[in-house]
Amino acid sequence: MTDNPFTITSVTSQYATQVAQDLELNAKEQERIGAELSALQAQLVVLQDDQSVLHSIQKTLGSRPASAPSTPEPSTSLPQQASGKNTTTRRAPSKTAAKAPSAKKTTAQAKKDKTQRAELKSATASAQPTLIALIRTHLDQQKEPRSAAEVTSALAEAHPQRKIKSTVVRTTLENLVAKSQAQRSKQGASVLYTSVAVQAAPQKAPATALPRTEQASNKREKAGAVRS
Repeated sequence: MTDNPFTITSVTSQYATQVAQDLELNAKEQERIGAELSALQAQLVVLQDDQSVLHSIQKTLGSRPASAPSTPEPSTSLPQQASGKNTTTRRAPSKTAAKAPSAKKTTAQAKKDKTQRAELKSATASAQPTLIALIRTHLDQQKEPRSAAEVTSALAEAHPQRKIKSTVVRTTLENLVAKSQAQRSKQGASVLYTSVAVQAAPQKAPATALPRTEQASNKREKAGAVRS
């Protein structure tokens, strides 16, 4: 008994449709996972930067001198001896003990000042804005889409003291796209990024066009009334 050719064709068509749908779902899933991976890589870079700052602060705090233990004053009471020369023996150690605390105070004060300067420097470095904040602000200020290379060049010129890499900037831009804080578009082989705030901003019509038209109309009406 032979199979019906129409049934075989129908089954083949159904399998082909199912495979095409599965391939489309697979491509979408790969794209989603790729975006999440880029976002996680950007977060990892930020966490590594924070870790280096925290290590610097920890090292600074660890070098702070501990409170110096109180040194007991040398006892001036010595065992009495039969000889009458005990007074000279007591005074000599007291002068040496009086000079030692002043030297210790000077060294401790110098270490304290050095530690305070290091802490102030670390606090100033940690107060700088993050790279993701700089990129978001830059995109908000642009009226046209920008590529990752253009964003990197602009930020490197505006912040020469920071080492800004194009790979990190591109990863951060993809992170913003994944968070719906930026939009990605293509122009040929170039990938461009635009701020969502710029896209959502309404186009303002020139406010002076309508009043000037009305003024001109009013002037023509007044001139016609004078002539009549």
